[in-house]
Amino acid sequence: MSEPVYAERDGDIATIVLNRPERMNALDKAMWMKLGTVMRELDADDALRCIVLRGAGGKAFAAGADISEFANERANAAQAQRYGEDIAGSMRSLALCRHPTVALIEGACVGGGLLIASQCDLRLCNESARFGVPVKNLGLTEAYDELQGMMRVIGPAASLEILLEGRIWGAREAYEKGLVSRVMPDAEVVKETYAAARRIADGAPLVARWHKKFIRRLADPRPLSAEEHAESYACFDTEDFRAGYRAFLQKKKPRFTGR
Repeated sequence: MSEPVYAERDGDIATIVLNRPERMNALDKAMWMKLGTVMRELDADDALRCIVLRGAGGKAFAAGADISEFANERANAAQAQRYGEDIAGSMRSLALCRHPTVALIEGACVGGGLLIASQCDLRLCNESARFGVPVKNLGLTEAYDELQGMMRVIGPAASLEILLEGRIWGAREAYEKGLVSRVMPDAEVVKETYAAARRIADGAPLVARWHKKFIRRLADPRPLSAEEHAESYACFDTEDFRAGYRAFLQKKKPRFTGR
């Protein structure tokens, strides 16, 4: 596949591949734009149950942005802001996707790659994974839109440590910081990540979407409205609820339809 970002389907699970292995999947502007386009297309697919995001080649999830294009695309503040708005649009498409998202991290997950992974709902990595946001060495900042996901996952203290020191660190430290959910042997990470995706996909899809929405809403300090409180019980009026509890009582595997 020659496309720099593309999606594959295996039933109700989709995989988005960052496909530039010769550059450690470093993202140029075209890749950022394509990532947003692919995410929006998958978000609109009612038959989908889970999305896995990974890098091609097995040696990198993504090694940040393609610095070679900075001279033409991010040479000054005005250019950088326009470029950043494009990045922010793709980040929002990933963060707000209604389907559960899982980052399958092998090898380098640095800079923009780490920020992409932070927008996913789960992050699983291999023991060889490496992390960091060393932008201090380039003399540039990560914009507000780019930092939101990382800070939501690991908090302000760890985010500042990562940005101020700019060092590269390993999988165990990523687990200790709460950035990744699990660390697995290199030979098992792909199998185990897709096993996690299958467990997600086998659940009631409306429940997964509601839980994503509720968790994000609870991060907002505003009081919940009466309508929002009521929505947290809406599942009891769905066909999936009736199918789920009947299957449980009958000791059968439920078949959910998303209705």
